[in-house]
Amino acid sequence: MTASTDLSFADLAAAVNGPVLLPSDDGFAEEIFAWNVANPHRPAVAVGATSMADVAAAVRWAGRHGLPVAVQATGHGAVRPAVDCVLITTSRMQSLSVDVAGKRARAAAGVRWSQVIEAAAPHGLAPLNGSSSQVGVVGYTLGGGLGPLGRTFGFAADHVRSVEIVTADGVVRTVDAAHESDLFWAVRGGKGNFGIVTAIEFDLFDVPSLTGGGFYFPATHAAEVLHAYRAWAPTLPERMNTSLAMLRLPPLPQLPEPLRGAFVVHLRVAYVGDTDTAAELLAPMLAAAPVLLGGVGDMPYQAVDSIHQDPVDPTPTREGGALLGDLTAATVEGLLATAGPQVDVPLIMIELRHLGGALSRPPAVPNAIPGRDAAFSLFVIGLGVPELVPAVDAVTAAVLASAADATVPGGFMNFSGGAGPEALQSNWPAPDRDRLLRIKRSYDPTNVFSTNQSLLP
Repeated sequence: MTASTDLSFADLAAAVNGPVLLPSDDGFAEEIFAWNVANPHRPAVAVGATSMADVAAAVRWAGRHGLPVAVQATGHGAVRPAVDCVLITTSRMQSLSVDVAGKRARAAAGVRWSQVIEAAAPHGLAPLNGSSSQVGVVGYTLGGGLGPLGRTFGFAADHVRSVEIVTADGVVRTVDAAHESDLFWAVRGGKGNFGIVTAIEFDLFDVPSLTGGGFYFPATHAAEVLHAYRAWAPTLPERMNTSLAMLRLPPLPQLPEPLRGAFVVHLRVAYVGDTDTAAELLAPMLAAAPVLLGGVGDMPYQAVDSIHQDPVDPTPTREGGALLGDLTAATVEGLLATAGPQVDVPLIMIELRHLGGALSRPPAVPNAIPGRDAAFSLFVIGLGVPELVPAVDAVTAAVLASAADATVPGGFMNFSGGAGPEALQSNWPAPDRDRLLRIKRSYDPTNVFSTNQSLLP
């Protein structure tokens, strides 16, 4: 902190062990940097939390001064800038333990999935991480957590055992099925609206290896591939997890020549089983069109990122999503018409994830994840550079509108982008929405946690 900091900020600095940084301080820009660079934060102060106690002290300080609170681990989920608030960064909170016998792990707020994967893999265990292991454990899980093995095991949030959370009053609570069960229900699916989760305990699964990989198809066969996927995906057993994405790839030298600067359709595959059975299941899709590049094979779980091949460098993105009750021929034609290879649009990806299987079943301990009856998730990512934002938002709306006939109520917080409170509330049926808002007002009556994806204005 600078010498000119007023006494209230000095009080904050005295209350926490981590750094307290103002916009004029060295290191402030690095502290608040978000992976999604489309949404640069502009907080009044940043607190680099080193512990649960730091988080609680910062929340209490914010409450005394009437400031909203935002939280960030990696910034992958930064869909709105955090402005004029206390931004608590949790990347220093790195405690991680694996209970091999109990097949569970406990991760502090700054832990990434890659760390859990590395800790669990030597024991033949795997977490329900997302398509990129560079994402933080906590934010991903609280938004539901739809990962490469979702059809086989369910949402990540379905397998959370307990949550350590700092609520708006600065109180640290450990909630689970038997303790403050309403809050435990809400936070698993309702994301950061109810407090700052400082640690989370969750199940691990026996996945010593899997059959995984993907295939890239050329733009000239996009229609054949999408229509084949529409017919093929509903026939699959729940051990087979797939998604299909239309990608507009940048002309980067590190990309293989067939993919460099190209429009491709990418089939992603994660099969919990042997390669021979996977090959039999894949045969109809591979007969639909010539493959530019790709393949599947037996892989260690540490290689799970190679399935989706998500970007690793900070990227400016804007997002939108919907849930589909079916993938009809008309829906496919609508997606091709609005964002297919013949259209020049500033989109990065239009993705269809096959749902069903374990994702459709209620968890042992109910949570706030909506949309379990949906058959597919439709997710759109566009370039989030300022001059393109109006065009990106318009095209995203057009893509989602093209699937309106197949769209069903519901939506996942992780795929809802920067939607406002009213749109976010519509993710849930009325009884669940009302319950969420009741819990929100009970634990956060002044809407302290009102940044990013807020259920209340």
